[in-house]
Amino acid sequence: MSVGTPIERIWPAPVTGPLTDPQLTALYGRAPRPHLRVNFVASADGAVTLDGYSAGLSGEPDKRVFGMLRMLCDGLLVAAGTLRHEGYRAVRLDAGRRAWRRDRGLAECPTLVVVSGSLDLDPAQACFADAPVRPLVLTRDDAEPPAGLAEVADLIRCGAGRVDLTAGLAELRRRGLDQVLCEGGPHLFGALTAADLVDELCLTVAPLLAGAGPGRITAGAGSAPRQLPLRHVLAAADGVLMLRYARDPGDPPPAGAAPAA
Repeated sequence: MSVGTPIERIWPAPVTGPLTDPQLTALYGRAPRPHLRVNFVASADGAVTLDGYSAGLSGEPDKRVFGMLRMLCDGLLVAAGTLRHEGYRAVRLDAGRRAWRRDRGLAECPTLVVVSGSLDLDPAQACFADAPVRPLVLTRDDAEPPAGLAEVADLIRCGAGRVDLTAGLAELRRRGLDQVLCEGGPHLFGALTAADLVDELCLTVAPLLAGAGPGRITAGAGSAPRQLPLRHVLAAADGVLMLRYARDPGDPPPAGAAPAA
């Protein structure tokens, strides 16, 4: 893609000049073992939305990294509420990113994975009806799908009463989706954190104050704090910061992680 607003690395070792797409790709990369990465954007005062939507916080630099992270993943994980509210369309990549994936033996587009305990989903929504790769839905054992959903998505039943995210992630990895990118929402992020499934957080900080009202990037029941070391800080010319936090590669795999092949 063409580079618009310049992005530079300012920590740990500054890189002189704007980062190219290959340099950005190398900074994030694909992990050497099964890996769950979470990506969010927030305001400087911690809001996850502006006027009810995350799009108000995201500018061109964030969208550039957003698209690159999608290129790197095998599966794109999202909660059903976020899918509906943000109006997800089919997960497609541009020609350059599809070529990058083909050159590395990957499917041209990642697989959309939706978490829905109730299966309150619309099979006609473009993310299902127009998907280049058949989506997967993680749901409860007893959830009843709406008419037409089974025609456009595969259901993975994992858990009685609620979706068992550890079991669901293990099943994704059994299907070859080792590199999973979660785009939210906050309750899904909170549940993944509580289950100790998060390997990495990529957080874009927009240079604005949203004020009181919007929630944080995480929500739900409390859980024990976990260390997640800072790996790099990128700064865009418009004042946006992009922070990457990740587990130490030498740490034991988190819950639900299958050994790398």
